[in-house]
Amino acid sequence: AEVIAGRLQQAWDVLPDHLKPVLTFAYFTGCRKGEILSLQWPQMDLIERIVRLEVGTTKNDEGRIIPLAPELYQVLSIEKEKRDRLFPECPWVFHNEGRRIHGFTRAWATACREAGLWTGDEETGGPSKLFHDLRRTGVRNLIRAGVPEAVAMRISGHKTRSMLDRYNIVSETDLKDAARKLGEYILGREAAEKTEAESHPAGKSHTKVTQNQKLETVQ
Repeated sequence: AEVIAGRLQQAWDVLPDHLKPVLTFAYFTGCRKGEILSLQWPQMDLIERIVRLEVGTTKNDEGRIIPLAPELYQVLSIEKEKRDRLFPECPWVFHNEGRRIHGFTRAWATACREAGLWTGDEETGGPSKLFHDLRRTGVRNLIRAGVPEAVAMRISGHKTRSMLDRYNIVSETDLKDAARKLGEYILGREAAEKTEAESHPAGKSHTKVTQNQKLETVQ
């Protein structure tokens, strides 16, 4: 949970202990709350470090496989050990003392208020970040980590590219890569022009002509 950033980490800190793994799973995968709360241990393969969502258990009824990041794998391993030791009959991955979790609206609101993720006053206001917003956070984390969009969509369960457009997710990796390529191009062009100028007998005059030619080309 140390990798959860900013005020989300503060919200994680004040959530009840049984809900912290739920937030962590959402943060790393972008899965829907209903999908997360319905997970059972037979769907977990901690040896292969994957989670299997069966056909018919997801919103779009399509099954999928979710890989576990190292931090998420550690969290689930701890949960598995606690469950086997204290509640061996409980099938649910996320539970409250062996009982299935159906919702946590009040606990989420309390955590958001204490973390400063709140709009309005305490009586009429509400969380400025919904748990569902973690779907965008999860997908954005995947894409910024360099995961191809198609793979990120497969993990989070987004069926169409338009869903990512709705979330206004832009790959910063692509943008930074574009800036890097532009910089390399300009440096390479300037180096080539400098080499050409130094090798020309006219030296500076040739450079001046080259610059004038470039200006004429631009105009």
